[in-house]
Amino acid sequence: MTSVEEGALHQSWAWPTGATKVLAVIGDPVEHSLSPILHNAAIKNLGLDIVYIALRVPKEEIGLAIAAIRTFGLKGCSVTMPHKERVIAYLDGITERAQILQSVNVVYRDSMGKLIGDSNDGGALLNSLKLDHGVSVRDKAVVVLGSGGAGRAITLALAQGGAASVHIVSRNLETAARAADLAGDIGFVGDYSDVESADIVINATPVGMANTSLAGLSPIPPERMHEGQFIYDIVYHPNVTPLMEMASAKGVANAGGLGMLVHLAAVAFTMWTGHEAPIDEMRSAAKAEALRRL
Repeated sequence: MTSVEEGALHQSWAWPTGATKVLAVIGDPVEHSLSPILHNAAIKNLGLDIVYIALRVPKEEIGLAIAAIRTFGLKGCSVTMPHKERVIAYLDGITERAQILQSVNVVYRDSMGKLIGDSNDGGALLNSLKLDHGVSVRDKAVVVLGSGGAGRAITLALAQGGAASVHIVSRNLETAARAADLAGDIGFVGDYSDVESADIVINATPVGMANTSLAGLSPIPPERMHEGQFIYDIVYHPNVTPLMEMASAKGVANAGGLGMLVHLAAVAFTMWTGHEAPIDEMRSAAKAEALRRL
């Protein structure tokens, strides 16, 4: 009997079982996360004996959380704000990409059982732009709002994807400069005036995220936007963010971070399980839940 058949048998009469493996997303806040919805949709589709849960972890307890992952034998976890940088100190190792970025958004066990961190934010963003919206970054002027873990990963991916220029706009000029360096000769520390000349604007900050102190806000004012641009907000809760509302009112094409989340999850799912992710089922489940929450 294959693992898929065994998983389907478990789910047909009693699941989870004592043998059920666990995956998780850790963050704070995390109650809004769609990751359990789309990962469990993939698990159900393939009939695997795994369950994916969300775990709220205050930033001062990240070390305890990683110790618990070791103790309970989790196969891995997704890492979201505010842990993408501080989690590194508690892992056995990180990939070269995560080392460059000093950011981790996924943790997996290697062949020796060690916990390894990687960063896939940038690739997931580019996949969502191209595959979901038909937008290429090649030869485009791009502004990235934010210089945290996601902003740095996106900046590196934009440079590797052939962007003409990448301007980093952040309140912290020091971290903005470090992010800009990741793009080499095409990376610059920018300001909000650069938004007006950009082809693509990417919000890589938590501004606008529901259930936070930044809810209801937009990282840029509407007068900076104009038709012909594409604005991508990596925030996906709420489904339509204040930035997206303002862009739509100005006739500016835009999208939220749901697609990026799905592409990010698909890579992590395969990393953890060895199975190709059923991305259509994951996307459908995430969209349905996002609409239910409206």
